[in-house]
Order: sequence, then C-alpha cells, then structure tokens
Amino acid sequence: MTMHICQIDIDTSGMPAPTPEIEQERKVAVFDLLEENSFVLPPREGREMPDGPYRLTLAIREKRLVFDVDTEDGREAAEFHLSLSPFRQVVKDYWQICESYYDAVKRLPPSQIEAIDMARRGIHNEGARILEERLEGKAEVDMDTARRLFTLICVLHFGG
Repeated sequence: MTMHICQIDIDTSGMPAPTPEIEQERKVAVFDLLEENSFVLPPREGREMPDGPYRLTLAIREKRLVFDVDTEDGREAAEFHLSLSPFRQVVKDYWQICESYYDAVKRLPPSQIEAIDMARRGIHNEGARILEERLEGKAEVDMDTARRLFTLICVLHFGG
C-alpha cells in the first residue's frame, strides 16, 4: 500500500525539553504509526494529489497545528493548518489522566489501574475523533492512525 506515512518528524524547535514520560509516549506513537497507518490525500480543488508514501512533519506555528506532507522522494504534496482550539480541552484532559495513570502504576492495584486506563483510552478516542473531523477534506486516516497522530499532537501541545 502506498497511501501511508513512511517517515514522521516532529518539529519541537522552541519548545521545552519533554519529560521522560512524554518522550516515551512520542517514541511509542511514532513506532506504532510507522509500523501501520493509513494516510490518503484526497483530491483538493479539483486536482489530484501525489501518491504516497509520505513524509510528514508535524509542528505548531502561530498557535496552529501544521501538517507538512511531502512524497517519499521529497516533493511537496500538501500543507494544511488546523486550529488548536478544538483540541485544547481534550489534550488537557488526556495529560491529566496520563499523570493519574503514571502515578497509579507506581502504587495502585491492577483493577484501579485498569479503570484509569479505560478512561484514558476514552479520552484518546475522543481526541482521535476530533482529529478525523478536522482533517476532513485534507487527509483521510483510519481510527488507529488518528489515535497515534493525536498522541503526537498531545506531545507537541505539551510544549506549545
């Protein structure tokens, strides 16, 4: 399948250094995303978009989330900017539940950890759903790809 992301870069210039937990979240999300993802650029303004695989750079510029997409051989494919406003609350909720989860892992029994993890997954799914909505007409992604991209948006948002 050629309609996928083959490389992902996260532009963290001008951001604080991530905590070890956030760095781990980023590494896992990037690894999982590159293992399996679906990323299709639909025709825009009546013109076909170049086929993938794609190299994606995620950044926050001027308080907007930027998707900079190139083909594997480096040709520009697309660039789109999304408002961060729809993500703010869900990102905040996600990091709060993640902190609870990291804390719980150190000191609570598995049943309580599982309950927190279920809540974390629910918030994660909500963030992925918002991302799918915001990408409509710009890029088509499946739920797993949206979840992994949402994790990377959270990592970026942490510093932004």
